[in-house]
Amino acid sequence: MFSCLQLKILDLAQCQNLEKIPSSISQLNALQELYLSGCSKLKTLLSSIGQLSALQELDLSGCSELQELPSSIGQLSALQRLDLSGCSKLKELPSSIGQLYALEHFDLVRCSKLKYLPSSIGGLNALQKLHWSRCSKLKYLPSSVSQLYALQNLRLEGCSKLKELPSSIGQLYVLKNLRLEGCLELKELPSSIGQLNALQEFDLRWCSKLKELPSSIGQLNALQRLNLERCSKLKELPSTIGQLNALQSFYLLRCSELK
Repeated sequence: MFSCLQLKILDLAQCQNLEKIPSSISQLNALQELYLSGCSKLKTLLSSIGQLSALQELDLSGCSELQELPSSIGQLSALQRLDLSGCSKLKELPSSIGQLYALEHFDLVRCSKLKYLPSSIGGLNALQKLHWSRCSKLKYLPSSVSQLYALQNLRLEGCSKLKELPSSIGQLYVLKNLRLEGCLELKELPSSIGQLNALQEFDLRWCSKLKELPSSIGQLNALQRLNLERCSKLKELPSTIGQLNALQSFYLLRCSELK
């Protein structure tokens, strides 16, 4: 089917009757961008997709019938962006995902059956953005997330069953944005949060079971925006909050038990 061997971009987005990708796609050695978003009948990817050695962007968002990824996906050595948003039947990721050493952006928004990330995710040395929002079955992050040394943006908003963050999260030294809005089961934060020296924005809105903040929060020297709106169980703030000298915006709307 695919004889245009110099093809760099292949856009099959919204081909809603597409059920599979032909194996001949592996012949597209120059392919850099593959868009399959909205292919709502696509259930699997062939292992031959791992042969796309030049592929930089793979968009599978809205592939609502996709149930698994082939382990060969770890062979996509040039891949910089992987979008799995809205893959609502995807239950797990292959451990080979940690071999995507060039990956910079990883989107997993609304992967509602995905419960965890494999520990191999710590191998994503180039990852800058991890968006895992509205994944309603997520309960924890692997401790290996602390090995994502290039991570600047971590979004977990709407992960309503997330109960805790790994204590090792403080090792994300270049993290600038941490969003935990709507993590309804989150009761506390690890003290290592104070080690996030580059953190500029911290969003804890609607963390309705959060009872306290660690005193180490005062060590966030770069923090510019802190949102605690509707943290209805929060009773007091640590005195160290006054050490946030870079803070420009502070939201405490409807913290009904705050004294």
